[in-house]
Amino acid sequence: MDETHVLVMGATGRIGGVLRKFWANGHGPQGVTWQARRGVAGAGWTVLDPLAEPDALARAAAGRVILCLAGPVPGRGDGDLEDNVRLAEAAIHAAGNDGGRVLLASSAAVYGAVGGVLDESAPPAPLSDYGRAKARMEERALRLAERTGVRVTSLRIGNVAGCDAILGGWRPGFVLDRFPDGRTPRRSYVGPVSLARILGELVCRTDLPAVLNVAQPGVVEMGALLDAAGLAWTARPAPDTAIPAVELSTRALGGFTRLDPSANLPDNLVREWRDGQR
Repeated sequence: MDETHVLVMGATGRIGGVLRKFWANGHGPQGVTWQARRGVAGAGWTVLDPLAEPDALARAAAGRVILCLAGPVPGRGDGDLEDNVRLAEAAIHAAGNDGGRVLLASSAAVYGAVGGVLDESAPPAPLSDYGRAKARMEERALRLAERTGVRVTSLRIGNVAGCDAILGGWRPGFVLDRFPDGRTPRRSYVGPVSLARILGELVCRTDLPAVLNVAQPGVVEMGALLDAAGLAWTARPAPDTAIPAVELSTRALGGFTRLDPSANLPDNLVREWRDGQR
C-alpha cells in the first residue's frame, strides 16, 4: 500500500473496528494512528478528546491524512448529534492550512427520500435528525475548507453489512416493512472487507472531490439479505413514510477505486460480514 500516514478519529466505533481488523498485516495504509477518547492503550493509539484538546489533536494529525469516523449515531449512546459537526470542524482545524487533507464519514441519510439513482450533485433532503446533522456537517466543512485551504471530502457511505440495522441489528422477532409490490426496502450496501479496501485506497488519493458516495453498485433488498444470512424475519405493511429504495450512484467512486457489482449480492455481503466476525 501507499506510504500515506493516517490518523483515524473515532477508531473504536463499528467502522473503526472494521478498519483495525482489515488494515492489519499490510492490507491498509502505512503508519496508521488510531484515536480514542478513553479505554485503550498501546502502540498505534493516541487517547485524547478532539473537542476538549485541539492542540493534542493537531499534534497527532501532524503530517497525516485525517479520516474522521467520530460522531454519535442514533441508537448508540446519548451523544449530541451536533457533535458530528463539531468533530468535523475539529478535524479540519487540526489538519492545518493549505496541504492538509481530511476525509469525513457522512451518510446516505443526507439524501432522504429523493428517488432515482443518487449522484453527488443531488441536493441534500434529509428526513431524520441524523441525516440533518450530517448535512450540516458537510455544509460547514465545505465552508471551513474554503477558508483554510484544507482539502476535505465528505464520504456519503451506504449501509455497511454488519454495521447496519439489519444484519448488525437483527434480533429474534425482527420485522421488516413490505411495500405493495411485495418487496422489502432496497438500499445501497458495501461489505466490511470491501469498505476497508476502498477507504484504504481513498485516503491515499490527493484528487478526491468534495463529496463522494461510497457503496458497491446497485441495491440490495433487506429481506434477501436476512434470508442469505439465515436470519428469520416477519413482514409488516410499510407505512407511508417508509422509503422503498435508496440507491447511490457509484460512477464517481469508480474513478478512484475498483468496484465489483457481484460484491453487492446478498450471499457475498453475508460472507464479508462473517469474515469480519472471525
